[in-house]
Amino acid sequence: MINMGSLRIIATTIVAAFMATALPAMAQREYSPNFSVGAKAGATLSRMSFSPEVHQKMVQGVTMGFTARYHEEKLFGLIGEINITQRGWREDFERDEAPQFDYSRRLTYAQIPLLTHIYFGPERVKFFFNIGPEIGFMLSDKITANFDYNNYGSLPDFPQGYRTNEQLKKAIENKFDYGIAGGAGVEVFLNKRNSLLIEGRYYFGLGNVYHATKRDFFAASRTSSIEITVGYFFRLH
Repeated sequence: MINMGSLRIIATTIVAAFMATALPAMAQREYSPNFSVGAKAGATLSRMSFSPEVHQKMVQGVTMGFTARYHEEKLFGLIGEINITQRGWREDFERDEAPQFDYSRRLTYAQIPLLTHIYFGPERVKFFFNIGPEIGFMLSDKITANFDYNNYGSLPDFPQGYRTNEQLKKAIENKFDYGIAGGAGVEVFLNKRNSLLIEGRYYFGLGNVYHATKRDFFAASRTSSIEITVGYFFRLH
């Protein structure tokens, strides 16, 4: 469920992103608008924030998508993206002294970040920071396991009692996700219209993949991920 605290965080971030982009433009009488489009791809490392705690490791995935960027060639700009991103988690059975078991779950999202772009540096090499809200919708949920996770209670060596196992067979209940994304990187301009960049980004989810009322098992089940991407931009204007 979306609570008022989470809505306030999203609203505040959107307003901050807008003000950071709009105010410098209004303050300058002379500027040179710049609009670019591009694409990016890379890898993700993700896990979940569960309450009660789940013994887990990060799971690897991929991300790719298209990007549009607008700025005034000063310090600030605005970035919009449409990406396909894998998130999820991997159970840490080594911690439970049962390394013979393996379970990972990949949640694939179509996600749309709207980011404030802050950049600086010489003409050919720019350093940048991106931050802003992100929304997403789950496209698929894939479980990979070497045991019958629907009947783990019948396995004699399966660790139970002292670890949380409810998530193993529980279906995803909330496919809509929302959160905050922030990252930093460097962009190298090959010429006036073409550039290459690399970015590291962190996503912190505010939505739960499972229901989180007082009657539900999990009080929190939020996604988070680290993303490393390489991208290309082409300046249209």
